[in-house]
Formats: sequence, C-alpha cells, structure tokens
Amino acid sequence: MSLKIICSRNWEASKIHMKENKLIINIQKPVNYIFDYTINPINTPKWIKNIQIEETNEWPIKIGTIYRNKNNSGQWSEYSVSDLKQNRFFELKTKDGNYHVHYSYKPIDKNNTKLEYFEWVENGELLDPFTHDILERLKSAIEGPNEKISKRT
Repeated sequence: MSLKIICSRNWEASKIHMKENKLIINIQKPVNYIFDYTINPINTPKWIKNIQIEETNEWPIKIGTIYRNKNNSGQWSEYSVSDLKQNRFFELKTKDGNYHVHYSYKPIDKNNTKLEYFEWVENGELLDPFTHDILERLKSAIEGPNEKISKRT
C-alpha cells in the first residue's frame, strides 16, 4: 500500500484539534485519468460516503465554478474553484473563504500518480477532516476493474 498520512485523527482515542490535514496516496492510473475522475461531481459519491450528490453550475469547470454537494443529513454545502491547472492541481474554497482543499497530481510514471490532498482553515479548526480511508476508497474506485470515468455532457 502506498499511503502516507501526514496528519490524521483517531476519534476513538481522542479528538485532535487541527487547522490543516495532508494526505498522500499513490494510485495506479495515469494522471489525466485521476484528475478527470476527481473533478467530475458525478464520481464524488462513489468515494466519499457522506456525499449523496454533487453538482456544478457549469461544465467544464474553471476558476469560479461552483460545486454544491448534499450530505447524508440532507445539508447542502457550496464551494468555488479557486485554482486550477489541468492534470496538476485543483483547489476549492468555501464562500466565506475560511475552508480550503487542494488536490495536487504528480505523475510517477505513465501509469502511476501521486495524489496529495491538503485541506485547511484560516480560522478555527477543521470540523470533519478527511482520513486515509476516504483516499483508499478513491483508490479502489479508480483502480477497480469496472470503473470508467463518468462523462459529463
């Protein structure tokens, strides 16, 4: 397993207060495949269990595109694309600018990619930081034998 946890928390042991969270995983797919998969809102519920649906206000995405997602409690959240470079990085932030998440994609070779997930808040603490389990679900979804990139039209 090629997973490196820079910062995480164990809810059972104790609650760790954190302002930032960085996770790294290697995925056996080309960088363009992983980039396309992760920016496509149709795929999000396949690897983030707490998300029922995700949508964007436009496609293809660009800086300023709005992502909306609905969690399992029926609550909607909204993020805007704040930085983007095809097959290199993708960044979202909340409307108030407090929460940020940055995905960076680095090819290891033509069929392997290092994905770095980094989230942080300007003020306060991360309320529900990602764990390595979420990135493992992403890896399984992407590397799975039947997985294909869902196309947006």
